[in-house]
Amino acid sequence: MSTRTGDATTDVPLGSRRRERVMDAVGLAARLLLGGVLIWAGAAKVGRPLTAQRAVQAYEILPMDVAGWVGLALPFVEIVLGVLLVLGLFTRPVAIVSTLLMLAFIAGIAQAWARGLTIDCGCFGGGGQVGADETRYPQEIARDACFALAGAWLWWRPRTLASLDHVLFGQQRRP
Repeated sequence: MSTRTGDATTDVPLGSRRRERVMDAVGLAARLLLGGVLIWAGAAKVGRPLTAQRAVQAYEILPMDVAGWVGLALPFVEIVLGVLLVLGLFTRPVAIVSTLLMLAFIAGIAQAWARGLTIDCGCFGGGGQVGADETRYPQEIARDACFALAGAWLWWRPRTLASLDHVLFGQQRRP
């Protein structure tokens, strides 16, 4: 069945076009969710460098100096990734990096839990040692897994509504 759009006739069924539009909207939601969370997480830490350093050091994975530098750089990396996702610019590469970052966060939280460390994840500011009854490892892992899934969706299907990728690079719509 042919459908008419403007002056062009296509051989794309209307149901298929609706499905593509829904998938584009899911991609937009994933971009805004993951991008917004990354911006929020980075902004919560960017003005508190010592706290951010302490949060990374509390995981006891990296040498203290390296952890300190990671703590300083991470908020800026999160903000840049988040802004790029919200804008829909370089969506696939940014989604790959963001997904890998979420998986690293999950691994860090899981190893802290497995080793019996009692720390706050420091994801949205704070971080460092806390009481054993204040840890929320399962919730933090589940939350980050959801964000990783959003990133994986964008990795698999980076084409979304309202993206600069489409405007600047003319990504063609699939029929």
